[in-house]
Amino acid sequence: MHSFSEQCLDMARSMLGHNLDSIQPDGTILPANGEASRPDEPGHAAYALGEYYRATGETSLKGFDLIDLAARCVTAQMFTEPPAENGLAYASLGLLCFGPSKDRNPVWERLVEETQGRIDKQLLHRSDYDNHWQAFNIAKAVARFSFGLSKKDETSRLIERLVERIDQTSSAGFFDDASDGLGGNFNLYGVLTFVFIRSALQLHANNGVRDRKLPTLRTYVEKYIRMMPDLVRADGLGWAFGRAAGAYGQMHCISLILQGLRDGWIPDDQKTRYFDILRRLFLFFYQTYLDQDQGFLDLRDVERTAYEKHTTRMANFDAARYLCQWARLAKAVQIPAGGPKVELQRTSGRFVIFDKGNRKEQGLFLYRDADSGLHLQIPLISCGGHLTSDSLPFPHCPGVFDWPNNVYAPVMLPELTFGDHVTIPAFYGRNCVTGLGLRNSFYFRYEQPDLITTKEEILRNFGSVKVQWTFTGGKISCEFAYTVRQQVTLDKFRYALAIAAPHSRYRVSGAFTLGPLGQRCSVVRDDFQASWLDTEVVSADPNYRTNYGKIHYLQYLVRDHPLIMRPGQVYRLAVNFDPDIAHVEG
Repeated sequence: MHSFSEQCLDMARSMLGHNLDSIQPDGTILPANGEASRPDEPGHAAYALGEYYRATGETSLKGFDLIDLAARCVTAQMFTEPPAENGLAYASLGLLCFGPSKDRNPVWERLVEETQGRIDKQLLHRSDYDNHWQAFNIAKAVARFSFGLSKKDETSRLIERLVERIDQTSSAGFFDDASDGLGGNFNLYGVLTFVFIRSALQLHANNGVRDRKLPTLRTYVEKYIRMMPDLVRADGLGWAFGRAAGAYGQMHCISLILQGLRDGWIPDDQKTRYFDILRRLFLFFYQTYLDQDQGFLDLRDVERTAYEKHTTRMANFDAARYLCQWARLAKAVQIPAGGPKVELQRTSGRFVIFDKGNRKEQGLFLYRDADSGLHLQIPLISCGGHLTSDSLPFPHCPGVFDWPNNVYAPVMLPELTFGDHVTIPAFYGRNCVTGLGLRNSFYFRYEQPDLITTKEEILRNFGSVKVQWTFTGGKISCEFAYTVRQQVTLDKFRYALAIAAPHSRYRVSGAFTLGPLGQRCSVVRDDFQASWLDTEVVSADPNYRTNYGKIHYLQYLVRDHPLIMRPGQVYRLAVNFDPDIAHVEG
């Protein structure tokens, strides 16, 4: 049996072999059928080729000259107009993988003088970001100094600026991918940021800089590492909420754990536990996103989709790069052979605080039931001004509680429309509390003193809502209690349920699905007097797909005629779920 390291390299060879012919003579990337190219794709390809060279030392693959292909991709990225700074970062790290000394770098030697001058110009350009793009600035600084294009190394200063902003935007030290909206866009890009910076530091020509900055990074990275045992599902599903989850939700988490093991950030008595988590994450990634027959990453088809900005080509090159990195990291951490140590699962509920202040509280509630296997994630975070269902605060549990990717629907949440204002109990909370309730149940409560619109605009002195989720074994109940400060007219009320199925082909053995009894939803109290509409069949609609399978049915609870809401009265919606949880065979 191949070791994990060798298996990763075999997969990387296969993925690259299926995508190298997409690199055109001018270094641009030919898109997959039905997709459009991204301006940063040549950089992603160059970085993948560089990491493959680092891992294997090979300069050819399936008849392709990898040095020549890397030189083409780097050239194309450097002359992309307008400059794609993320692509520049990937391309510069890819070039650095072939050697930090320009005199002994085989790719640098293939570049014409004009391109070499262009690299100097592009890497010397200074910019500043308060979101995950700052990681790309750090990577550019690493390459700039390592290649000798600048005598001043700005890597340390940029990392310090990054962590200062983390401390300003998160009381708990989590990464806010700042963008439009309320603030508090805590998503998978926080993991990406730290994984990318750590990979860049490994290529830094001055090991002293890396050694000095690792303790700084550790303070923040450990917070994400400690989330993994409660985040990763029994079947290996990793980060499942927010934009760009799916395949990247697996890859970023695998890299985070492997880097943590390599750097000694995971205690010895916890390593066996994290090796097991690593195995499950990788198996889910391997069986869910890899075409076993052809050997390439398959992101989207008629049954499922991915984050709309992620192309198939980019994902394949990124996956190949990660696989090469995993191959090297696996050798460094010495992953043990044989089966994992069986760890007794226990029922647990935990609220991870991302930010807690006077204005807002945000975080992630994680619940796992040992008997039924139900394992879900409820994120209370901003959508960053791009409203989709992915980041809304309902139980994210693919196979049991699903949602449409890249589009918006009020899944398991009441949507109240007052004139031009469409409100939903999402994005932020106050007085967030979790604990044990009656009959060993777990509860998660939060308030919104002011209602907030789907545009993440707070309606001052309008109304409020209190939300409570209660989990008793495999059963879930939720209650939303609304009050208004003055008499208002509710124009419309909506509440949606989505019924999906795992992919018919790409699925891991033991993946969650709904049995014949479905979600067993019952409305216990509805002061809005809404009615269930006929089930909407969306099996043939390409807009209703998830990262994991197809949404077949949508059901809406709707009141489409006005309701006069009066101050002093509480309007409640209480809904119970007793999902029929089943497991599919691989």
